[in-house]
Amino acid sequence: MSQPEQPPTAIPTIPHLNPDGTIDQTKYANAPGGRFHRPASSFRSWIGKPVSDTDDTIEYPAEKGRYVLYLNFGCPWAHRTNIVRSLKGLEDVIERNCGEFVLMHNLPYGVFLLHLFVVLGIRLGKEGWEFTPGLHHSLDKDPLYGFTNLKQLYLHDNPEYTGRYTVPVLYDKKTQSIVNNESSEIIRMLYTEFDSLIPEHLREANKADGGLLPAELKDEIDEFNAPVYEKINNGVYKTGFAATQQAYEEAVYPLFEALDKVEAHLEKRGGPYLFGKGITDADIRLYVTIVRFDPATNLKMIRHDYPRIDKWLRRLYWDESERTNGGAFKNTTYFDIFKQGYANTRNLLVPVGPLPNILPLEA
Repeated sequence: MSQPEQPPTAIPTIPHLNPDGTIDQTKYANAPGGRFHRPASSFRSWIGKPVSDTDDTIEYPAEKGRYVLYLNFGCPWAHRTNIVRSLKGLEDVIERNCGEFVLMHNLPYGVFLLHLFVVLGIRLGKEGWEFTPGLHHSLDKDPLYGFTNLKQLYLHDNPEYTGRYTVPVLYDKKTQSIVNNESSEIIRMLYTEFDSLIPEHLREANKADGGLLPAELKDEIDEFNAPVYEKINNGVYKTGFAATQQAYEEAVYPLFEALDKVEAHLEKRGGPYLFGKGITDADIRLYVTIVRFDPATNLKMIRHDYPRIDKWLRRLYWDESERTNGGAFKNTTYFDIFKQGYANTRNLLVPVGPLPNILPLEA
């Protein structure tokens, strides 16, 4: 089982409340000193695992057409799950309900394995992510219940829920319950738990390079992922949502120090990926932040200041071979939505650069 990226902490938070007492989902600097603190995810069940050490009942068995993945295309945490769904060929197992996406790919409704794939818009209102008809590949409304925002789905599961309404969400249609809303756990479920339902060449046991989480590399990958999460994946949020200069500087310098270490890691390992010749869990987790880095504009740019990271990024993005199941990274990357999303959260104009969004493979 995956180790959660959000270890329990005693950091006090200062929630911004709506008039009805619920959390204002648009406010981010929620810890003392204007700092951003990410609360732990609340739903942590697991596909294919017993309920407990003393109860071997499988609460959520792997079944075709049973589960729904809720996300939007702007969120990097949700992007992880979209990449893995594509890498693993789970389109026939886990539904992704996205009207425009389905039409673009000429696929009939309901052919998927993570059988419904529900795409919300990138507009974050005071009550959370909303469906935005006609914008950002969003559906008009939730196809299961007709909901207009994600809050309604969370409260459908638990009317007493008072936390944040985040994506991604892995949802079980059969029990009408949220299975998990922690991206680091959802992606590791998708690596293996549905393998009996997909073609043999996509199963982890049949991958020549050991799959996305090789047993002999797991501890090393977990050790690598920990500072990447804290200083890079979450670090960009700490810098972007800091409400004081001190909070910003506490986050921005560790962010670039961590990027320096990734650059050195790539040189030491020799590539082409973070842990050698095969794409792993570490590549997926880092990619979703790095591919957004230059479009969001920062103190440094990946393409100019981190040549090895840039080459690694371009190799993943432009690869449409069997290794990426026909382009899992490129096909789930939406630069226009990334830019609009960052502009929305900061009340900024949408940046026109950088041009191009990503350099050619052989730049």
